[in-house]
Amino acid sequence: MSALAGDWRGVAAEDLEDVGDDASLRLRERSRRLLGSLLRPHRRALTVMSAVVLVENVARLSIPYLVKEGIDSGIPQIQQGNGNAVLLAIVAIVLAMVLVQAVSRQMFLVMSGRVGQQALLELRRRLFKHFQRLTPAFHDRYTSGRVISRSTSDIDAIEEMLDTGFDGLITAALTLVGTAVMLLVLDVPLGLVALLSFPFLIWSVAWFRRRSAVIYRRTRVTIAALIVHFVESMTGIRAVQGFRRERRNEEIFAVVNDDNRVANEDAFRLVGLFMPAIKLIGNVTVALVLFVGAYRAYQGDVTIGVLAAFLLYLRQFFEPMQDISQFYNTFQSANAALEKLSGVLEERPEIDDPDQPDDLDPVRGAVRLDDTRFEYVAGRPVLSGLDLDIPAGQTLALVGTTGAGKTTIAKLIARFYDPVAGRVLLDGVDLRSLDDATLRRAVVMVTQENFLFAGSVADNIRFGRPEAEDGEVRAAAEAIGAAGFIEAMPEGYATQIESRGGRLSAGQRQLIAFARAFLADPAVLILDEATSSLDVPSERLVQHALRTILAERTAIIIAHRLTTVEIADRVVVLEHGEIIEDGAPVDLVRSGRGHYAGLHDAWLSSLT
Repeated sequence: MSALAGDWRGVAAEDLEDVGDDASLRLRERSRRLLGSLLRPHRRALTVMSAVVLVENVARLSIPYLVKEGIDSGIPQIQQGNGNAVLLAIVAIVLAMVLVQAVSRQMFLVMSGRVGQQALLELRRRLFKHFQRLTPAFHDRYTSGRVISRSTSDIDAIEEMLDTGFDGLITAALTLVGTAVMLLVLDVPLGLVALLSFPFLIWSVAWFRRRSAVIYRRTRVTIAALIVHFVESMTGIRAVQGFRRERRNEEIFAVVNDDNRVANEDAFRLVGLFMPAIKLIGNVTVALVLFVGAYRAYQGDVTIGVLAAFLLYLRQFFEPMQDISQFYNTFQSANAALEKLSGVLEERPEIDDPDQPDDLDPVRGAVRLDDTRFEYVAGRPVLSGLDLDIPAGQTLALVGTTGAGKTTIAKLIARFYDPVAGRVLLDGVDLRSLDDATLRRAVVMVTQENFLFAGSVADNIRFGRPEAEDGEVRAAAEAIGAAGFIEAMPEGYATQIESRGGRLSAGQRQLIAFARAFLADPAVLILDEATSSLDVPSERLVQHALRTILAERTAIIIAHRLTTVEIADRVVVLEHGEIIEDGAPVDLVRSGRGHYAGLHDAWLSSLT
């Protein structure tokens, strides 16, 4: 593997292509549970489908036997001058069996397609819902590319199995069993000769199964790595082009692309060994049966009709083995995908709703961190027993160097994480005692990303309150000071915004984000570096909006720019997760000493 692989290997650390027997058993059991849960609601349809396939296979298996009867009974009747009624009857029955077989196959394909699509619909719904429930901690380590891989290529692999795989598997299984029985019914000695191939078939299938499990798991790993690199390169295209990273990314893409090619070539090579081996076993068996059968027919021990039926049955016997090998390609790819999907679906949210949540109505907005301890990495504390009271209605600014714990405090108040010790309280109630719906209505966080979704301006503003009327949307925009530029757009509030709001200025995106928060009307508003990406004119544009949105609610502002901090009632200066200064911004500046006073003096110097 090239050294370039180090750029992407970490993205799929749990996607091992080779696992121990115990781990492999657990993965298979987990996959079976997921597949069973998807198919269980369709038990009745599956029962009907099984009956239809049974009818189809009975019709198929009857045809060689009818050919035998035509040869051994119909033709002699004609030779004896007794007419051709028997032969015509047999031909009519054969045609009827062909028709039954065709109708049964059509019914099965329609029903299996319906069941498969319903199962996939449920899987996509379940996966999307679960990804949304998982906390930011999960999404921090599980990249967006892997999320897309789970939602696209893995789903596609399962869809291929449900659409085409089960038909071949069920038909092959019934044909194998039925053919073996019919061979013994027609002639036990010849049947035993034909069944001599069974040990070789079983060994070949077992070998293929073991090898394909490893190889197809590997193909899922490599396609996931390919999607991850592609998605993240395109998502960060500005950084890629800004740092002239294109050549390096192309080199990494060449590595992951080649890995995917090698993995798929290994899969095709495996099939290229297995399918000819099955065909060889089949041809040798047919030759052996033909040799023994011809000798016994010459001796008068079997009829020509029996020998002809035997050859037809042998053809039916070995053809499904080809189908099984094709199905195994599909199945192993889908099974590897099921392993990945079941792993995601069994991920438990690190933050979950309590069984009996406390009621919090009305919400005043008083926040308290009580002896709060937190660490992202075990043994490396970010907060070590922090105590902080924020009265309802107060605007608090958190100031400090990078890594001081400001954003961590914001994430704990928004309950994106839970403390490892201590409590975070809202109106005296531990956040862990509130359900998610109550907390999200009460606490809203606006970050510097100002993420805007593809859709209209109005849809983006009402994001937190989808039921809001158009008048409420306009009122929120007017209160924030965004109505002017919105109404000047080609279609006003109905103007479609591209993903992430690429055609809007940073200040306009910020105002829409503020309007969204204003309309949501939370009791507690957190602004995490919400103005850090703005230039001076844009910052002035949002100052009025800030004063409007912060009025009559508890607010926590994280900002390096003192123009934003100065509108706060209180400033808390943090260092290494501890409070080193706490007071009104005017008082801290007036003291002439301390960290905040130094920041203020440096800011004044930068203006002159």
